[in-house]
Formats: sequence, C-alpha cells, structure tokens
Amino acid sequence: MPNIPLFADCSIVLLAGGRGQRMGGQDKGWVSWQGNALIEHMQRVVRPLTNDLIISCNRNHARYQPLADQLVSDPDHDFTGPLVGIISALKVARHPYLIVLPCDAPRIDQALLMQLYQQAGERPAMFKHQGHWQPLFSIIAKAQLSALQELWEAGERSPKHALLQLNPVALHCADDEKRLANFNDPSVLQQPLLIKETLC
Repeated sequence: MPNIPLFADCSIVLLAGGRGQRMGGQDKGWVSWQGNALIEHMQRVVRPLTNDLIISCNRNHARYQPLADQLVSDPDHDFTGPLVGIISALKVARHPYLIVLPCDAPRIDQALLMQLYQQAGERPAMFKHQGHWQPLFSIIAKAQLSALQELWEAGERSPKHALLQLNPVALHCADDEKRLANFNDPSVLQQPLLIKETLC
C-alpha cells in the first residue's frame, strides 16, 4: 500500500535556481552543512508531506532529479530570480496548492509547514518575521498562476511585491524564530542543527 502524503492536495517547490553569489557562485543546494547538502536536509523534511515535490534548479539537474518528482528551470536559463521559479512550479504543480520554500533553510520542520498548509485558500499565505514578509515561506493556490504571470509580464520581479498584490494572509512568528533562517552566507554554515519536531 503506497504511503499517503500528509498534505494530499498540495505540491511543494524547493527553490534552488539562484546564482549563489554570496556562496562564491556555488550551487547553494549542494553546499554541505552538518554532513549533508542543504537540499538534502530540506528534502528529508518535506518528502513525507507531498507526492509532488518540485525542485527549481538551473544547473546540476542530474543530481537534483533523484530528490524530486519534477524539475523546473528558468525559461531563459539566466537566473532571473525566484519569482519565475515559483511561476514555473505553479505551471506544472499537480495539486491545487503549492508550498514555496528556499533550498537553504535546513532548520525548517514539519510543524511549521503545517501552519502554512492550514492556511491554504484563495489568498496566498506568507510568514511574517520581525515585521518582514517572507515570500519564500508561503503557500499559493494554483488558481493564482495567471495573476502572477501577468505581474511577471508587466515587469515585476520581486516575489514579495507580487504576492502582496494578491492580498496575502500573514502568519506571524516569534522574533527569535530560528526555523526560517536562510543559510545564504558561508559564516552561518558553522551553526548547529536544531532538533526538529515532526508530524510523521
């Protein structure tokens, strides 16, 4: 009997398509931390949640493929930013909702993602941390694809600004919340792993 994902009507995308400039141009998903690549930490947490795991990447496709159900890449292969990765994932998502996550937040856990999943609806939902919206920790209805596509074609490139135009729901978290931390600088790779709370 096949395993039933916890989020049965939700796809998940891990965004790994950036240039990795603050990591010296490395493919950030494959930067090692605590003995595993960042993308492997993320995949381990989200794999039980969905049967449609998408990775957005622009290089090392053969390495990413075993970790995902689908891969997407920027249409112009020019590292045009995370918004186009989100749009590309919405185009292929097999479920009505898409959870958006970066590839470099290995402290994320299933309990935090459950908070996102519980906000699935017509409006996007985003975490808000220390007064700042976190568009790469969000859930978006596939029905919003056309609106985001129109914003992209009008020149919008910021995921935050695009999602704010869709009247998002805010999920507030504590100022000292560590699970949303992005590992986008080599210095943070020395930080320890937090104990993760799981749902399965």
